[in-house]
Amino acid sequence: MQKVAIVGMGFMGSMHAQIYKQLHDANLVAVVDKNQAKAKRDIAKLGIEAVVFGTFEEMIQSCEVDLVDICLPTDLHAPFAMKAISVGKHLFCEKPLALTKADGKKIVAAAKKAGVLFQVGQCIRFWPEYIAFEAFVKSRKAGKLLSLSLQRRAARPSYSTEDWLNDGTRSGGAALDLHIHDTDYVHHLLGRPEAVTSVGTRDKSGWSHIFTTYHFKNMAVTAEGGWNYPKNWGFQMAFQAVFERGAVEFDSGANPTLMVTIGDGKKQPLSYTNPGAGESSTGSGNVSSLGGYYNELAAFIACLQKKKAPKIATGEQAAESLATALAEIQSASSGRTVKL
Repeated sequence: MQKVAIVGMGFMGSMHAQIYKQLHDANLVAVVDKNQAKAKRDIAKLGIEAVVFGTFEEMIQSCEVDLVDICLPTDLHAPFAMKAISVGKHLFCEKPLALTKADGKKIVAAAKKAGVLFQVGQCIRFWPEYIAFEAFVKSRKAGKLLSLSLQRRAARPSYSTEDWLNDGTRSGGAALDLHIHDTDYVHHLLGRPEAVTSVGTRDKSGWSHIFTTYHFKNMAVTAEGGWNYPKNWGFQMAFQAVFERGAVEFDSGANPTLMVTIGDGKKQPLSYTNPGAGESSTGSGNVSSLGGYYNELAAFIACLQKKKAPKIATGEQAAESLATALAEIQSASSGRTVKL
């Protein structure tokens, strides 16, 4: 049984808490949040018994834990990741890994030196429909993948503590917080692109909408991510893929969400496996499904149980995706293509 401490009981911390409650090999024993009163209320509403601490140091001194799960604003990822590593705790850190390449590399190097197991919350690698699409690409049932276009669109986030998501100095804007999911999936599915060319729009939260072309040989790959839609617009993640003999499309707002067309056949649902984790009970954030989050945390807990390092969403992979996302921001800022 892995004893877990969540650091940061906001939207994502609450999502993770609900999942640990379902995992047989994990026990959420502690929560760290500077707003202890609210964190205690939130934990109680979820029916979870965990001790709530005001600081990381108090938690470490008072509680025995195996895994530290960091769900703090992005600007706090690096300092708290280093704190967890320094006391020899296994580490799960929400994405993006950090705000800078230097901090990302520092965390990865420290975890490796300390011998702690480490995974990053690049959850799209674990999202049911994206897993099914990856398997379809590898099966070559419709031949070679020719083009892929991904989208991630949302109303401006209003659910973050102290509105930190809309402070570009803390979140990196939609380009780094929202769009990085698709950047990371491109890496996972196709490898690192040769270069990126990006354009976008900028406002109070930084790059609030970004459009990127990823340079690959003999394949067209683009992604769009933005959270500058109207308040009640909602949320959508989607992609469209064209193959030599078919096409696959995904739309989180459609039913069915995932469709395939092969040859001259009719469009039909493409099956995928849902872990049955249900929906979030808090009503906050832009995604309510626990499926992808369940898959990623279940996979990491299994690694801890087996004492084996994860192979998906590793620190090294997250650092590489962070570097590409930062190159996209550089491209949008300069108006030039950036080689990787």
